[in-house]
Amino acid sequence: MERTAVGGVTGSTPAPEVAELLDGLPRQRGPLGAAPVSAPPPLPPVLTEATASGVLAPGTRAFRPWRLLPTPTGTPFTFAYAAVLAVTSLITTYADPDLVHALHQGSSTDVAHLVRTPVLVLLASALWIAGGFLAPYTLGFLLVLTALERRIGGVRTAVVFLAGHVLATLATEVPVGLAVLVGHLPDSSSHRLDYGISFGVATSTGALAGLLRPWLRWPVLVLFGGMLVQDLLNFADPLTNWGHLISLVIGVAMWPVVRRWRAAHTKSVSADRG
Repeated sequence: MERTAVGGVTGSTPAPEVAELLDGLPRQRGPLGAAPVSAPPPLPPVLTEATASGVLAPGTRAFRPWRLLPTPTGTPFTFAYAAVLAVTSLITTYADPDLVHALHQGSSTDVAHLVRTPVLVLLASALWIAGGFLAPYTLGFLLVLTALERRIGGVRTAVVFLAGHVLATLATEVPVGLAVLVGHLPDSSSHRLDYGISFGVATSTGALAGLLRPWLRWPVLVLFGGMLVQDLLNFADPLTNWGHLISLVIGVAMWPVVRRWRAAHTKSVSADRG
């Protein structure tokens, strides 16, 4: 189908002065003798790579909502961990309450268990969500660990999470053990129930903030840190609340490390695509 040219003559070539006026308009292929059609400029390399691979290349910015949640191929560590937490949450919801209490007690990182089986309980305590799968920290786990794993990789994300989980647990439980030892706390304090993923999530949040742009980094830290301080001021569970603040500080302290890891991960992904 041909476009009607100026003057109502189909397929005729416009006069030079008219052609100049129409130079910015899209042209169709005309009959023999028509003005040649200029080839479109080549895409920048980054867009060419994005189009060829079906995804945006590193360095481009586009909001893709599905990338906020874990996937088996994109974020295998977070996806697998979330699946385990879903199973343990179902056990918590539907299993016999006595069995659930026994499992939680056996996974607790209290002083008594840390003295006897430290490695076992430090790992087992991270398999449960305090409050079940609908607890607020569950959403934080999914969003934060997914974002962190996409930036630094699964193994490094696991290191960040476990570092916060272990260090914050020790930072809160060791003083309790010492206080019991010198008689400042009763022996029952050595058997307090302590399990969950919140320390690891708080550390991962702090670490992720260091990889965000400043306009997003500081609001995240202020809002999340403010929430933790408010929980501490409420004095409902001071030991756990202090653990959350310690976890956040651990994550912030890891900024130099996670930034190096992001650079290495980005380089590795680019090499794989190349």
